[in-house]
Amino acid sequence: MTENKFNNLLILIFFLIFQTDIAKSEIIILNKCDDKQDEFLKNEYVLNLNELIMTRNYIYKEKTFQKYKRTDLSIKKSNSYVRNIYEEDNKILTHKHGYPQFYTQIYFEKGKKEIFMKTVLNNEEGISKISTCKDIEIFENES
Repeated sequence: MTENKFNNLLILIFFLIFQTDIAKSEIIILNKCDDKQDEFLKNEYVLNLNELIMTRNYIYKEKTFQKYKRTDLSIKKSNSYVRNIYEEDNKILTHKHGYPQFYTQIYFEKGKKEIFMKTVLNNEEGISKISTCKDIEIFENES
């Protein structure tokens, strides 16, 4: 191998190694999200695209809390839950919840304040808007 080719190979290896150390992470926070059925003191969605998780944090208003408390004693006034997410066609989707014939997914369009529910029954897809958020914050880090 000539010295020039060897140097080019070393440079290529150097860039491949150090390029993987430069990682972009993006966190999207949707705040003050309304709901068609329920009322919340706090209702936010945190989408961590680096770790591929969505965290929803919410606190029910007293009226909504009492409505659910009547039928489910395990209900809490404030709660959070985490779902795995993935990106597809500029959309962020939660993993499918349910069975292969019937499942639901929450999905977000990047840069938009609306949140949608995708429901699939026997390959028939339905989309409905479940919330509109007043605030959206996007944090991008390079490390």
